[in-house]
Parts: sequence; C-alpha cells; structure tokens
Amino acid sequence: MADFDVRTADLQALNSLTKYPSIPTYHELDPRHGGLTETVTSFPGPVIATEKVDGTNSRVILLPDGSYLLGSREELLYARGDLIGNPAQGIVAALRDVAENLPDQQLPPDTLRVYYLELYGGKIGGQAKQYSSRGTVGWRLFDVAEIGDLRDRLGWPGRQIAAWRDGGGQPWWTEDELRAVTDFELAPRLFTVDRAELPADVAGMHAFLTERLPRTLVALDDSGQGRAEGIVLRSPDRAVIAKARFQDYERTLKRRR
Repeated sequence: MADFDVRTADLQALNSLTKYPSIPTYHELDPRHGGLTETVTSFPGPVIATEKVDGTNSRVILLPDGSYLLGSREELLYARGDLIGNPAQGIVAALRDVAENLPDQQLPPDTLRVYYLELYGGKIGGQAKQYSSRGTVGWRLFDVAEIGDLRDRLGWPGRQIAAWRDGGGQPWWTEDELRAVTDFELAPRLFTVDRAELPADVAGMHAFLTERLPRTLVALDDSGQGRAEGIVLRSPDRAVIAKARFQDYERTLKRRR
C-alpha cells in the first residue's frame, strides 16, 4: 500500500502476522510423555520430502514501502537502515547483507512477502557440529508466504491474528513457486512419493528415514559430523505438512523397548 511506513506500522501485529507456525509431527505426539503414537498425518496425494535442517528459524520480511525486516521465529531483530541490530542467534550478522542485495521485488499492492530461512552451522544450536566444526554458517530457504490485505490485517486484535496464523491462514507458495526462487538455495528436495508409500507404523518410518536420508545433504564443509535432523513432508500446494525427526523416532522406540 502506498502509505505504508514501517516506522509507523504496528510492529507487534506485523511480527505476529509473519511468525512461522509450528509444523505437526508425521506421527502424532502423545502429550503425556512426548512419545510418538501410531496416528499419522493424512496426505491427499503425492508427498514431497525435503531435508529438515537443524538450526534457527529466520525471517526476511519484504514490505510494501521497499524496506525489509529481519527476524527470528519469535521476534523482529532489525529494520533496513538501523544502526544497531539485535545480535540474537547471529541472524542479523548473517542475513543483513543478503537482504540488502536482494533484487527489487515487485510486490502486489497492500502485500508483504516473507522468506523463511533455516540459519545453521556456526554456533547455532547443539547440532551445529553436524554441519561444520569450523564455525561455518549457512542458510536454506524452506518456505515463502505472501500476505495480502495488509491494511486490514494489521488492524486485527492480537488474538485474531494468532488464530488466523495458527489456523493455516498464511498464504504459502506452492512447490513450483518455491522451485522458481533464485535468490536463495532451497532445503534439499529428496524425493516425491505417493502417500501410500509412506510407512504407517513408527518402526517402519524410522527405517524409512534411515534409508532415505543416511547423512545430511547440507554439510557446510568436510569437518561436519554429517547426521541429519530429519525430513519435512508436504503436499505440492503445502496444504498438508508434517515433520519426521530421527530423535523423535529413536526416543519412542527406546521407550517401547
């Protein structure tokens, strides 16, 4: 929208509007002990699998006035032109130059776009050494949302924004649209299978993960230990999405034994 100005916008609403929602597990978690049950996510047809990278969720938010914001999963950390940015998790240090060098984006009126990136390696999280033991940092794009009707949505109460977001209201790019992105490398595409080919039992899915992703495909150098976190499963239109992490399956199977 022509009169949008990030300096006067409701940043709390903007932050909530662009937060990344939680992805459910492929096998449902039992809230009593955190183990997996035998109830699985149902997909309507083909399922695309991508590597789930173990780092920190980061946002590059492009705004209608030509500015941008950088954020973690929970908070906004930097606005274009700021002299000082929040150093949390190294997101601003890693992604500020990346955001500055993005080509001009032709956004529809009254619309923002969010690039969701996994920043990993370096000293980010307990699994950074799987990708590099030398402190190398990398990032991979895993989703894009393009949110319209900005003037209206920024005026919603906080509870309404959260309910819309957590209820699947954010408009996600499809797999074809993600593959057309040239500004960022995507999280690795592993395979596409029919829904019937996904194992229905916990033990079978653990074996499936081990066979399909024996090592990470996004090692940053040859010093990494190479263990992958898991796989994200999604329908081509992203209407259905779920994650399958090695640690969830290993913990569940150990508990059962």
